Amino acid sequence: MELILLRHPVPAIAPDVCYGRTDIDLRPGLEDPARLPAPVPPFARLATSPLSRCRLLADRLGAERGVRPRVDPRLSEMDFGGWESRPWAEINRAELDAWAADFEHARPHGGETVAEVRNRVAAALRDAATGEGPALWVTHGGVARAVCGILGAHQGWDTRLGFGRTLSVTV
Repeated sequence: MELILLRHPVPAIAPDVCYGRTDIDLRPGLEDPARLPAPVPPFARLATSPLSRCRLLADRLGAERGVRPRVDPRLSEMDFGGWESRPWAEINRAELDAWAADFEHARPHGGETVAEVRNRVAAALRDAATGEGPALWVTHGGVARAVCGILGAHQGWDTRLGFGRTLSVTV
């Protein structure tokens, strides 16, 4: 089954700020699919993160293509806990080092671990694999990395997906 991952366009926040689960709007006008860097491939099913930076675009894409979006909280970005909405430069260096030392299980920020993100994304992938036709997920960079890491696709956990860009994987 083909899964198309679409990362939300640029959010209305400074580029040096940590955000994950924080609900941030898109920069004005970027919810318009015509403003994406490339057309979105055809899809039969559509799921979206509940965060408005994804949901607004998914609603517009769904309306254009006649596919009702399903909101799936498992497609939300990682919860960075106490780091949310803080400039990266202001986050305690020892906390960042602790996270880097045990990237999968550490949670110095008090939010989710990478393992928790991986597990919820894996559950969403299992459900997606049971449907018919190509599926589109309007989601976040962290979720795209988790999908690629789980499936061994593209560059795995090192996969970078730009704002408003898509990539396809086989589930």
